[in-house]
Amino acid sequence: MADESTQARRLAGLLTDRREQFIADWARNVTGTLAGRLAPAEVERELTELYDAVTAAVAQGGLSTRGEPFAPTRALLAELSRNRARQGFSPTETAFGVFALKEVVRPDLTGDAADLAAYLRFTVALDDLGLYTVETHAKTREEIIAAQAEQLLELSTPVVKLWDGVVGVPLVGTLDSARTQVVMEKLLQSLIDLNSTHAIIDITGVPAVDTQVAQHLLKTVVAARMMGAECTISGISPQIAQTIVALGIEFGDIATKATLADALRHALTQIDRRKAAVAKAGVLA
Repeated sequence: MADESTQARRLAGLLTDRREQFIADWARNVTGTLAGRLAPAEVERELTELYDAVTAAVAQGGLSTRGEPFAPTRALLAELSRNRARQGFSPTETAFGVFALKEVVRPDLTGDAADLAAYLRFTVALDDLGLYTVETHAKTREEIIAAQAEQLLELSTPVVKLWDGVVGVPLVGTLDSARTQVVMEKLLQSLIDLNSTHAIIDITGVPAVDTQVAQHLLKTVVAARMMGAECTISGISPQIAQTIVALGIEFGDIATKATLADALRHALTQIDRRKAAVAKAGVLA
């Protein structure tokens, strides 16, 4: 423990005495690896904050990066890693920003055995901090990818107004459980917002229909019917029709049409019939 304390004091003194030079050299080394994608002034500002946090942590609590003195350093590294991930930098480029400090400090800690021991302890600490940036970077990238996937899912399931009282849901690509949930939510909300009584689910862009896809479609239709809307499934190609028959899939009393135009014509006919029935009931009353 005494050796570690002595090493920490030696490092803290060196980092304090050579602060301006070390920061300048560190910023120059890191900027050179970023291929001009960040302004040198921005890099130097970030590294200056990080350098001062590391110096303070070493002076207060030695070289254990898991200790409380290094909490501000980890917070700065987390923010830096998140920014690098959003800016498109790789984990390697992000971690190098920490590792580069080794080469800056090394020439001043090779004089004797005590200095060498202090340098080796410092490199272990920097390695630990570098790995922390990789972990944070990876977690941020996962969050970004998940958010992008959710946005793409929203964009790939639009609900459009085709006519007064008729909305359409053109589906493109594979229909899975997650997407079915999004389709259902958006369709039901659109039925309320647009005061629609008919919905057309167009599967022209769905490459294949199997039992699972059929079940997802049926769930959506049932949910729409519970809101008082009738559904028509359009885009039934000859290949899809043969597959449905071969699999023994039953759509029951759900109307199916070959094209979106046929489905819209069917929906408008149903609306006209309903209006006529309402009008007749009013006359009889």
